[in-house]
Amino acid sequence: MRHFGVLAHSTEGAALCFLSFCQEGFGELGAHDHPDVTLDCISMARSMPAWDAGDHATIRDILATSVDRLARAGAEFFACPDNTAHQALELPGTELALPGVHIAEVVAERAKADGRTKVAVLGTRYLMDGPVYRRALSARGIASEVPEPADRELVNKIIFDELVNGVFDDGSRREYVRIISSLADRGCDAVALVCTEIPLLITAEDSPLPVLDSTRLLARAAFEVSVGRRDLPTWNGGPITRR
Repeated sequence: MRHFGVLAHSTEGAALCFLSFCQEGFGELGAHDHPDVTLDCISMARSMPAWDAGDHATIRDILATSVDRLARAGAEFFACPDNTAHQALELPGTELALPGVHIAEVVAERAKADGRTKVAVLGTRYLMDGPVYRRALSARGIASEVPEPADRELVNKIIFDELVNGVFDDGSRREYVRIISSLADRGCDAVALVCTEIPLLITAEDSPLPVLDSTRLLARAAFEVSVGRRDLPTWNGGPITRR
């Protein structure tokens, strides 16, 4: 089995991905069993000034340091359970030390397999305003929608004030459900929860739309790579090119 490296950026989402990956092993390999997994995390505080400044190159350098450490620990591939971080990882630059499973590709693959035609995208304001999911979904003929500006700000505020700090408030859950309902009214047939902490607040039972849970989908894809059911990824950072 291949050794999996978790490139952590935000702690709650990374912890959920780590746990979900191990649980995949428990379910398929037997009690207490899972492929080797190593997690590396450089505090997100190191990156926040660069996020606010739009300095993705600095963020890429910080993330690349984590990938280097994962490689030295023996990991054979990585996945980053932070959707927004992929805006930095997709920048042109020196190849990362390990190949990575790209979270947006995994989510978009599932949306395509499920026959989705228009997906609502919920994540940080950096992600909702950025190109990562527009590209991944449109490459598969799927349209995307984000909330209205005021709701984008609310989604973002809840992420950074609450979710990444392990705070899961019923009032915030109701606001997210309201926002998802408004996106359903705009013709969306699924919602992509593409801040990896959102699945800790919103479950499939809560949501007015079918859910694409980026955290658990990524963990499942990483498990499939580890056990040889999915090919070793070939993306070492940089722009995604269609083959």
